Amino acid sequence: MDEYKDKDLSEQSGGTGDRSSVSADTESRGAELVTNQEQMQKAAEASQKPVIAEEKEIGSSAEPASGPVGLDIGSSNIIVAQSRRDRIHLVKQLNAFFTVPKSKFAERILAKNEVMYFESEGQFYIYGNAADNFANMFNANSRRPVREGILSASEEEGVHVLQAVTGSIIKKPKNFGETLCFAIPGEPLNGTGSVVYHESMIKTFLGKMGYTPISINEGMAIVMSELGDDDYTGIGISMGGGMCNICLSYLSYPVITYSIQEAGDYIDTMAGMSVGVSATRVKSQKEAELDLSREPRDRITAALQVFYESLIHKLLESLQRIFNSTDQIPKISRPIPIVLSGGTAMPKGCREGFEKALKTIKLPVEISTVRLASDPLNTTAKGALIMAMAESQ
Repeated sequence: MDEYKDKDLSEQSGGTGDRSSVSADTESRGAELVTNQEQMQKAAEASQKPVIAEEKEIGSSAEPASGPVGLDIGSSNIIVAQSRRDRIHLVKQLNAFFTVPKSKFAERILAKNEVMYFESEGQFYIYGNAADNFANMFNANSRRPVREGILSASEEEGVHVLQAVTGSIIKKPKNFGETLCFAIPGEPLNGTGSVVYHESMIKTFLGKMGYTPISINEGMAIVMSELGDDDYTGIGISMGGGMCNICLSYLSYPVITYSIQEAGDYIDTMAGMSVGVSATRVKSQKEAELDLSREPRDRITAALQVFYESLIHKLLESLQRIFNSTDQIPKISRPIPIVLSGGTAMPKGCREGFEKALKTIKLPVEISTVRLASDPLNTTAKGALIMAMAESQ
């Protein structure tokens, strides 16, 4: 019940889309699968709730969880989602850190301003939303415990930072063993890092916090959040900070899942290198004012447009190559939607640019529409929460 078995499911179903041909053993596997009408109804009801999101405020305390939890551990942010009667409540914290030398003066200043940090080997590790403020102050880049969607092998304190950031927005559950569903990336194409190790480390510390952790593919979380009215059939694409995650789902079964390790961070880094500024500065300008439907107004926005086009091209090339090289795709009788989500998909003109470029490739399935998720930044966390609710006892 811990991880995706999409290839096995596709092979056992014969690629026909006939759910009656799936064996009883297959039906019992995969925490991400909604396997009965009651669970489908629960997921559908949760997906209709309005979302209320907030950033973690400096000095505020995390609350213990009551009920199932959805968790999005992204390269840029960590987001916790919980169901609160008539709404879904989300809290976000920046998944980054910045180090400064340990000193009594610095310690007093950090404590006075309620900045979150921990000490390790003569350094203060400032984490969360304050990390970018310090990075900008020193004209440097903040550091990430998760790089290109997976725990960074070059950050020795990466797991410690991840625990600290997560612990700043959610505490131990009120009831031991509460179900928590967290999103994991698909296996990267020609990428680096281990999804297995990434998933295992997260499960370990969440288990120690008192949760029963299960995982869901990030692209499938998009499907769960956005495609209930389409019988959970379509393509979910999460364009995040470190990765683009892709999932082709048929009737809630993830037929194809994979990722490419280029996304928002790739755009920021390449644009920054091209014009000689930090990636942190590029990211700030991108999030504040980028409009891909307009002519660029300066060197930074010009560079951003160039690398957005590059990313969209690489993403669509991968779709064409993977989808056309497999016999696992079922026969789908109607055109299916594509849903884009994630912070990288949010700038004006991104959806339109993707839709225009889509016309230049050929896929073995017909596409009906290209949609932007209703709440792109929070779609993954919402989808993970829907799965946690469906899987909780």
